[in-house]
Amino acid sequence: MKSIKDIDLSPKPGKEYWMNCHREWREEFIYFLLVDRFHDNKKRQSMEFEVRHSGFGEEKQLGKSCGGTIRGITDHLDYIKELGCTAIWLSPVFKNNPESYHGYAIENYLEIDPRFGTKEDMEKLVETAHGYDMSVFLDIVLHHSGDNWCYPDDLEYFYYKGFRFPFGGWRYEDEPAPVELRDPELYGRKGQIRNFDSYPETREGDFYGLKAFKNDESAEAVYVQKILADIHCYWIRELDIDGFRLDAVKHMGELSISRFCSAIREYAYSLGKENFFLFGEVVGADEMYSRYIGAKTLSTYHDQNIYYGLNSVLDFQLYFTLEGVIKGADSPEKLIDRYKQLQKSALDRGEYGEFLVTFLDNHDQVGSDIKHRYGYNAEPAQIIAGIAFLLCALGTPCIYYGTEQGLDGHGKGDTHIRECLFNPGDKTTNLLNQHSSIYEAIAELAKFRSTNNVLKFGRMFMREISNDGINFHLPDCNKCTLAFSRILAGEEIVFVYNSSAEETKEEHILVDCEVNRNRQWMRPVYGHGIDVEIRQSPDPSNPVRYIRLDLKPMQLVILKNY
Repeated sequence: MKSIKDIDLSPKPGKEYWMNCHREWREEFIYFLLVDRFHDNKKRQSMEFEVRHSGFGEEKQLGKSCGGTIRGITDHLDYIKELGCTAIWLSPVFKNNPESYHGYAIENYLEIDPRFGTKEDMEKLVETAHGYDMSVFLDIVLHHSGDNWCYPDDLEYFYYKGFRFPFGGWRYEDEPAPVELRDPELYGRKGQIRNFDSYPETREGDFYGLKAFKNDESAEAVYVQKILADIHCYWIRELDIDGFRLDAVKHMGELSISRFCSAIREYAYSLGKENFFLFGEVVGADEMYSRYIGAKTLSTYHDQNIYYGLNSVLDFQLYFTLEGVIKGADSPEKLIDRYKQLQKSALDRGEYGEFLVTFLDNHDQVGSDIKHRYGYNAEPAQIIAGIAFLLCALGTPCIYYGTEQGLDGHGKGDTHIRECLFNPGDKTTNLLNQHSSIYEAIAELAKFRSTNNVLKFGRMFMREISNDGINFHLPDCNKCTLAFSRILAGEEIVFVYNSSAEETKEEHILVDCEVNRNRQWMRPVYGHGIDVEIRQSPDPSNPVRYIRLDLKPMQLVILKNY
């Protein structure tokens, strides 16, 4: 298949598409993996270890393909399922430039990268995941193609005052594909971005050697957007995919994203897939998130349609804040400020505006030359507490592959945070250990979330603390105790974590007076052995209700009222 004219978008005859009507996207727990790094086709045994392990692969080796496959994922879906995850987010799987391993340098949008497997392998993966009641989300790239053509004399060109440079020539005889993308006028041709925070440079320029499509409101841009929409509708038809994560969203126009999302959503509806999930990578502040979530109507073509954008975005603002708080390097004040800003910005995004995709780790760590996983310089208790926060707080939690085993990669460049969970140097070992302490703790916490709507849909309140049960205040120092509640229809779940790695603390934590007016106890869900009494403040001028806990260093306690 070479052209979009070859694409059939009618439903596959006899195909019953998976609808997942019993679970919406706010209820998911997502497992994000790089296809090349999760597992290969070999039959391997997990190494046994209690606490944690570093990933496999030497730096030079990790800069190229390591042999991970789609079939390797299918064979080990039980590992992801037993962790408690309900969805898998796969790195891009379309055919890439040969020097690329990560999937973001696409040269053929109509084929699965043969290094990963075949279209049939993808069909089997999705079918098997659905059999486990798991959704499958595919990472897609709309901003740019791979390095499929060059500038004159094959020189590096850099963005300069919006100047459009001449086209040099195609690198491949038959690609990019579909053939409609072999038109130089569909590309911005403005050279590499120098300043990723400068507009319009960041929207018009190339990602290093990856060539940006036009994404303004020109006729060429609208045409290439239509091509890309048709391509991805085709893959929904063929694979029964349940959602897309859109790469590099902030580098595209708001209407471009909304027009694409509306086309995808409409096609998914036609197949009966009513909960198709669209979320994106927007490295910026809440105000920027709001540009891409919800309805957009601006058009230069007198278009009367209302285009609905993304359901959600990855919460980079939480990511930038959470690690320091959990590890005791920063005050919980920073988290409190983050949620105040989220609350304010969410007013523009509708009912689900506060629900973003939350994460501790990712494969890029944009803005930093020195990269490190969350597990670097972290105790197992801190890794567990970080994931527990995501599972208990507002949002759709997402875990990056290997965090559940305490992977601790660090160093200059992306390769240090993209280790393998299988050993490319042998044929027998992997790190898919379902008995390590971190894996088991996350599985326990995820199971609790899956059966408690309070943690999926409840309102969230940061809680004041006190060392005497009288004078309460929001935490305002490094290594303070972090506490918050989720409340839904009379039920309250309280999350309490001592961020100090050295100090034992006696803490009094406020709970909701109205919800607990006729309740006297909270039962332990995690990290505490006995029921905890709900107490009344002795100060008649401030009749608050609270609980009292003795917390060891890095101790996490989760309680539920009854």
